[in-house]
Amino acid sequence: MCGIVGIYLKSEKFESSLGKMLSKMLVNMGSRGPDSAGFAIYKKESNEEYKYSLCLNDISFEKLKNNLKNNINYSDIEENSDHVILKSKDNPKKVLEIISKEFKEVSIVGYGKSIEIFKQIGEPKDVVKKFNLESFSGTHGIGHTRMATESAITTDGSHPYSTGEDECLVHNGSLSNHNNLRRKLKKDGINFNSENDTEVAAGYISSNLSNKKTLKETLKKGLNDLDGFYTFITGTRKGFAVLRDEIACKPAVIAETDDYVAIASEFQAMAHLPNVNSAKIFEPEPGVVYSWGN
Repeated sequence: MCGIVGIYLKSEKFESSLGKMLSKMLVNMGSRGPDSAGFAIYKKESNEEYKYSLCLNDISFEKLKNNLKNNINYSDIEENSDHVILKSKDNPKKVLEIISKEFKEVSIVGYGKSIEIFKQIGEPKDVVKKFNLESFSGTHGIGHTRMATESAITTDGSHPYSTGEDECLVHNGSLSNHNNLRRKLKKDGINFNSENDTEVAAGYISSNLSNKKTLKETLKKGLNDLDGFYTFITGTRKGFAVLRDEIACKPAVIAETDDYVAIASEFQAMAHLPNVNSAKIFEPEPGVVYSWGN
């Protein structure tokens, strides 16, 4: 079943409250996905540094911190529960290669100049508390609560999925052609860390964006290339976009005010948002791309 949520702030008014707004949405969607949860927060950051979201699997923070000093020039490293945000001016291709080869005990969750991703197994209310989501500020964010179906309940099997710089995807639904598409994308140089169908959809989007297609063009193209039932929220550094497949059996509701755009699988997840009763509230039409900020 799964639950998806997202908030894009149209003004700076609620930037310091973004984490509080998103955390309540995620907790409310716990009934749709009790197995794991995750979120991506986009922040205004320096154009010079890249941030790497890492999950510590079989290594302590102190050991990772010390070992990284011998391999990567980094300006900051911050621990948040079993995740780490690493900042570096080094070439991202070099950093990602070093982490993948030299630090097998670490999972790369995402990277970019703006994005930070945190995800873990467990009930959404516990994951939100674990990473102290309420303390986060930012410009926009998306989140997911998972009811596992086609792959294992693991951190790698949790959403959001990020397969490109400052890109991520959350998904409610199921893709039927993900195995064939995964093989094709691997030949094109896309790496996958799980058997989850959503990671394939994220790779599909990254591949198209790297080939100079716009996000809207990519999602419209996906209506022909991605078989199955789905509602997507895909995030970029500038904003996010929403798409339901043309059958549209997976629910979604959008609430838009002068200050923000919010989306969730069910309206109840947005009932706490400021001035939501005066918002424009609607269901996204099947096969139509809705985009803000991009």
